[in-house]
Amino acid sequence: MENWKKALIAGSLGTGAVLLITGKRALGLVLAGIGGAVLASEYPEKLEEFRDRFPEYADRTMRILDNVSRAGAKIAEIVERRGQAALDEIRAY
Repeated sequence: MENWKKALIAGSLGTGAVLLITGKRALGLVLAGIGGAVLASEYPEKLEEFRDRFPEYADRTMRILDNVSRAGAKIAEIVERRGQAALDEIRAY
């Protein structure tokens, strides 16, 4: 891949991500789309492979997020119990 294409892809994807984070969503999506389109035109076989495997990737991501959610709920439950025990101990004095 030529250097100018690498710079265009990295610049547009990076700038698009920054704009999305800062709240300028429309412009961020346009720039990220430009970078993605150039990248897809350079590697069409990789894009097709990704598209074919996307359901598998999405399923894995959902399982990971589900596990993280359950872990977060468990941590919140533990913290709540410890906090309640601390309050009960303070009230006992």
